[in-house]
Amino acid sequence: MGENHNKKGDDGGLKGYIIRYTLMGIVLAVVVFVALKMMIGYFETNDSVSTVTPGHDNLQGAPADAVATQVPHAVAGNPDPAAGHIVQTSESSAVLPSQDSGSTAKEKAFHGNVTGQTHEAATKADAHVILPATPVSLSVSQTTDAAQPAGQKTEPAHVPVPESGHTPETHNEGEVDTDAHAIGAHDTGGAETLSFPVEGMAFVDAVIRPLNDELTQRFYGWRPNDILNFSDNVNNFQLGVLEVTRRTAVILAERISRTGSTASFDRNLQNAMNWFMIKADRYWFPSAESKYKAGLKEIRTYFFRLEKGEAQFYTRTDNLIPLLMAYQDLLGSCDENLVKSLEDDGSPVSYFKSDDYFFYAQGIASAMATILEGIATDFNVMVDRRGGMEVLFHAIESCHHAMEIDPWIILNSDLSSLFANHRLNMAAPISHARFYIGVLIKALST
Repeated sequence: MGENHNKKGDDGGLKGYIIRYTLMGIVLAVVVFVALKMMIGYFETNDSVSTVTPGHDNLQGAPADAVATQVPHAVAGNPDPAAGHIVQTSESSAVLPSQDSGSTAKEKAFHGNVTGQTHEAATKADAHVILPATPVSLSVSQTTDAAQPAGQKTEPAHVPVPESGHTPETHNEGEVDTDAHAIGAHDTGGAETLSFPVEGMAFVDAVIRPLNDELTQRFYGWRPNDILNFSDNVNNFQLGVLEVTRRTAVILAERISRTGSTASFDRNLQNAMNWFMIKADRYWFPSAESKYKAGLKEIRTYFFRLEKGEAQFYTRTDNLIPLLMAYQDLLGSCDENLVKSLEDDGSPVSYFKSDDYFFYAQGIASAMATILEGIATDFNVMVDRRGGMEVLFHAIESCHHAMEIDPWIILNSDLSSLFANHRLNMAAPISHARFYIGVLIKALST
């Protein structure tokens, strides 16, 4: 009996030993996996992001040497090579097959992220296009301040052929290019030129791009609603992008797409406005990213309806001023958080809050720069008539300066310290952008 008792005790001890160390091994594996993800997320750069546009289902997973370069081409019956059509060529001279015309082809063609750029917070952000501080002539249709629905442009913007040695490809009659409408001529050291056939499409594309990048191009996707939350810097950057998108969607639905207060709301824009109001940290039922993607899909539908002449886009001063005022309020809030030394409860601003304020403001500047560039394209006639183009370019340049601040670690030192106070470094371009937007509002109000 004693032997049986001892044997049972030994067996129980062995089982407990195995179970204990098995559980420890599982926990250790999870910790190592999470640590690797954090390291990869910290060291990722914009250069490592694929240049394949997210809307092209047929290009997902394509090798780097087969990624298409967009160049203009001539269409049968229209010798103008910049009439809103492009072809896909690559270093291996692979040409993507054309598809039949129709909404399905256009939906596959539209990618919502023309440049493939991401708004990176933990690493140096690619500053998109740094526009000059002097007025630049943009090729858009000549419009008036009166309420005028979107129509076909009389003189589509001409896109220079990249100096890459590629020969423009021509299409046979009846063929439609799969990547029409959003043309990007990329030069390694030059600015980006976009061409859209209908007024308003450049602005709508700019509204989609920032949030779409965070949902589809960012490593690990949307992060504020993650259960295991380790990347608070990226989280706050994404919250800044979301806030700009929310306020822009509201003005687009309530003002820019309507003739006045008695006009009906655009159904797609109204849905998008509602989906963007879902809390950013909601994990499911519904999840935040699923509703944000649904909102972007609704805006894409409005984008295609604009092209067909089935939706309206009004470039009036009384439509643009409320949007600029919303941006001014956002920048003012960021400016206050960046310069204050005490929290609302009287406690000093801690290190853990200072980096939150820093990256939230950088997310605001990143998304706002993209949308202001869309404004410079579609509202340029009205803004230029009031002498506001130079001021608008100064605001865009200030946002780009905010995006370029890229410290390894966010310091919150005293003003007279040998070390930096990165909150105040960020406050300077944010304050400048707010100032120039305020000047632009006054110019448009006169």
